[in-house]
Amino acid sequence: MSGALLVAAFVVAVIFDFTNGFHDTANAIATSISTRALSPRQAVLLSAVLNLVGALVTVVFFGSAVSNTIATLLHQPTLLSVIAGLLGAIAWNLATWYLGLPSSSTHAFVGGLVGAGVAQAGGLDAVAWADLGKVVIGLVVSPPLGFVVAGTFMVGIYWAFRRGRPGPLNRAFRRLQVLSAAFVSYSHGANDAQKSMAAMTMALVATGHLPRFMVPLWVVVLASAAIGFGTYAGGWRIIRTLGWRIYKLEPATGMGAQLMGAIVIQAATTLGIPVSTTHVLAGTVIGAGAPRRLTAEGWGVGATMLTAWILTIPGSAVIGWIVFAILHTARLG
Repeated sequence: MSGALLVAAFVVAVIFDFTNGFHDTANAIATSISTRALSPRQAVLLSAVLNLVGALVTVVFFGSAVSNTIATLLHQPTLLSVIAGLLGAIAWNLATWYLGLPSSSTHAFVGGLVGAGVAQAGGLDAVAWADLGKVVIGLVVSPPLGFVVAGTFMVGIYWAFRRGRPGPLNRAFRRLQVLSAAFVSYSHGANDAQKSMAAMTMALVATGHLPRFMVPLWVVVLASAAIGFGTYAGGWRIIRTLGWRIYKLEPATGMGAQLMGAIVIQAATTLGIPVSTTHVLAGTVIGAGAPRRLTAEGWGVGATMLTAWILTIPGSAVIGWIVFAILHTARLG
């Protein structure tokens, strides 16, 4: 039974990684497409390759600090709690993708894992609340930080190039957007792929296949490939929300939003903090547009995303709790 459950845990982790890729594709490529810096096909391919490279390079050469953080959220995770947490996150990802709402795969997995852990222990003792608090602080602080740094950066850009001719400047910023899109994709892979790596490694530790939490190289390769393929599958509903409805982007604002978002994500990855690429990029898009003028619809979309931001962890936690209860009952039967 444990062998079959271990295989199931890996299958579900790969599916979660895949949905993470197509759910979050928009974060890296929406602004590039909306400003016509890249064609949709070019943008998706670039994002897929850089997601894979970012996940591989970061973990192999710089370590798995984000995975290590995720692994501390439950005191004694089991195969069932890992599977239930992943299924809760997948269900939330699919629902918000269908609605075209940029919600967070990271929030969803954290919530699903916590809900499953509570169900497993029959109470709140299963959760390492101090470690969860650190993760939640990172998730809460990173989007406003993205807003501030992107807004500040764009004020500097507008001042530095205030006498420039629009035509040549737009062409230059479109070329820079290719680099900033690559940087965002690389950063997304570096941070987000580590969540599924954590789930797979937790499953191996829970079954005694590993003496302690240490991400094996083959797990790194598997998770990196899954998020890369998922990215290539795309996420057009969310692309429309980020790239058009929040703010009609120009090449300069698109580049600024991507560059500042990637920097925030890279800083969090270095510190071992799992952050939401979706919400960091939403924050930088709104921040980049704020020095000019956001539309009323843009602020409305931002408010809707904020609602999803608040609801994702408790919503996916409830789903994780329910899934664990169902799986546990089925095992007993």
